[in-house]
Amino acid sequence: MKSDHVYAGATTPTINRIVMWFARRGVNLWGAQVLTVRGRKSGEPRTTPVNPLTLEGRTYLVAPRGHVQWTHNMRAAGGGELRIGRKVRRFDAAEVPDDEKPPVLRAYREAWKSEVGRYFEGHGITAESTDEEWRAVARHYPVFAVIDRL
Repeated sequence: MKSDHVYAGATTPTINRIVMWFARRGVNLWGAQVLTVRGRKSGEPRTTPVNPLTLEGRTYLVAPRGHVQWTHNMRAAGGGELRIGRKVRRFDAAEVPDDEKPPVLRAYREAWKSEVGRYFEGHGITAESTDEEWRAVARHYPVFAVIDRL
């Protein structure tokens, strides 16, 4: 399986490999899990570390670096798997509309501000930003609701 190497704030593939190595062995390093999504062009499984966010009983996948390979693949595949150690969660994904993203994006930024804060700051977003300011930049940050498969 090929890795997209896009862990939160990491800028090097080495960090991503380390985080994925731990997650595959059941060690939840910085909240990371391994996301597997079928490649939209190749059809092959693609993996990348992600930090799922649980908010008000729902799980979300947020792409703080914007529209990256795993988000394009998620749109095409409509779901995937989250893995931590031997525990596998198969799911369908529903993309969250921009108008509904502010509380999710705010909670995600707060949960992992040291790793992802700079991606939001690049669009002028801070901890004090209003919902309107979040809505104005929401299109830059894909958010997917995780829906467990039965």
